[in-house]
Amino acid sequence: MSAENSEEPVLQVRGLSVELPKGTDRTYAVEEISYEVRPREIVCLVGESGSGKSVSAFSVMGLLPEGQLTAVAGEVLLQGENILEASEERLRALRCTRMSMIFQEPMTALNPVMTCGDQIDEVLDYHTDMGQAERRAKILDIMEQVRLPDPEKMIDAYPHQLSGGQRQRIMIAMALVLDPVLLIADEPTTALDVTTQAQILKLIKELQTDHGTGVLFITHDFGVVAEIADRVAVMQWGRIVEFGTREDVLSRPREAYTQMLISSVPSMTPRKRGGVTDAKPVLRTRDLNMVYGSSGFLRRDRKVHAAKDVSIEVRRGETLGVVGESGSGKSTVARCIARLIDPTSGEIFIDDDDIARLGVGKLRSHRRRTQIIFQDPYRSLNPRRRIGDSIIEGPTNYGTSVAEAFERARELMALVNLDPNSLDRYPHQFSGGQRQRICIARALAMEPELLIADEAVSALDVSVQAQVLELLDDIREKLDLAMLFITHDLRVAAQVCDRLAVMSKGEVVEYGPAGEIFNNPQHEYTRELFAAAPGRDWEFGKFVA
Repeated sequence: MSAENSEEPVLQVRGLSVELPKGTDRTYAVEEISYEVRPREIVCLVGESGSGKSVSAFSVMGLLPEGQLTAVAGEVLLQGENILEASEERLRALRCTRMSMIFQEPMTALNPVMTCGDQIDEVLDYHTDMGQAERRAKILDIMEQVRLPDPEKMIDAYPHQLSGGQRQRIMIAMALVLDPVLLIADEPTTALDVTTQAQILKLIKELQTDHGTGVLFITHDFGVVAEIADRVAVMQWGRIVEFGTREDVLSRPREAYTQMLISSVPSMTPRKRGGVTDAKPVLRTRDLNMVYGSSGFLRRDRKVHAAKDVSIEVRRGETLGVVGESGSGKSTVARCIARLIDPTSGEIFIDDDDIARLGVGKLRSHRRRTQIIFQDPYRSLNPRRRIGDSIIEGPTNYGTSVAEAFERARELMALVNLDPNSLDRYPHQFSGGQRQRICIARALAMEPELLIADEAVSALDVSVQAQVLELLDDIREKLDLAMLFITHDLRVAAQVCDRLAVMSKGEVVEYGPAGEIFNNPQHEYTRELFAAAPGRDWEFGKFVA
């Protein structure tokens, strides 16, 4: 569509350079970049963290932090008007009316003490002279357009009362309520499960077509690129290294960097692995239940069955994947197994020991047997502690001498492909992928029998993700570990899991060898889950000459 689109671009970026503060690892956050977005076109900006994608978007919106990032060259033309020369008052007038932005995390972008209706109303009240009744009608109309259920109730709801997908729809409603010509979406689906992600992507495509809006879509997910992009700009170290149609960039990439990124995308075709092992199970759960309840003054008792009769097992040297939508019960099951929360009923066996009902005193000796790698390594590590101290903390709490624990930490750093001499550095001195490797080393320091990875690679760039997945698989094989791998990314599950448990509304609805489930899913929910995966029909890494 876009290649033949002869309309004037809504956005033209020409030779834009944004300078970084002195003393950083490079001079420019973005350097001499040029691209354009036309009406009813989606241009995807892709690249690894630090490539300059978000800086480019913030430059367009006039949101560069003063004194930290400075545009020193080039033009950003919104329908011919140079944003870089606009006053702050003019920028406020342009935001929402002619250009809008959807941020990655709606819960931090939305005001928690304002109703969703009031937050959309704030846009209308500031930028229009509509009366209150007219504004309310407009809010209800845009809520219907973004497919929010029961707008009459939703208008008075607070953000915390909505699901992640509904909060993102509120953000889209705020962004589009005044029909801007340009919509910038900065990783708006990264934290969403595949079915919600599919709904949001479809919604953005429909709305931008109906409203004639040009969309600049920032993502590191090539499945999303394959699903929605008209054209693609690939960024590396602040420069655009490749720009072309979706088909050209994904199927005929010219640059080695682009080829590397695309080749790193996991395939939806399951890897042929060694098969289900006959080793003794390290983990077994039987009829595991977790019921959350709440009650109070003038409030009826409300119970949520977060995990319902869950029976799974993981053997030594095996990876069991747990997949499903947000709220399906995946993380609840993991936290029950690690005894971070107490299950309502059921059994949890680590080897032959049922730890489901153990009290705090007796549980301590079992803690080291199960370790978790969490989704966000920066939040998992204490920013004020050197990483060496973080790695040795667990072993020394269980009686290992400091000298012995540090020697083991050095060995583990080498195992996760990091410099053993960097133990005296702090978390902020490492990249996101390196921090996740540190978290893996910290978990292994306890010499666990079961390793739980809870969305451990979902926040990582595709190239870093591939490295961490390969590392986890290598460690599982070398140490003969049992691994419970929780993810909403079906591509990742296809590559790392021997068996699969598909969860929906707290229940395991399908369970068996990963290859069988991917190739012939039996349950309707599993089929719907696989059908929603973005770019599911695209063969990444198979380039055409």
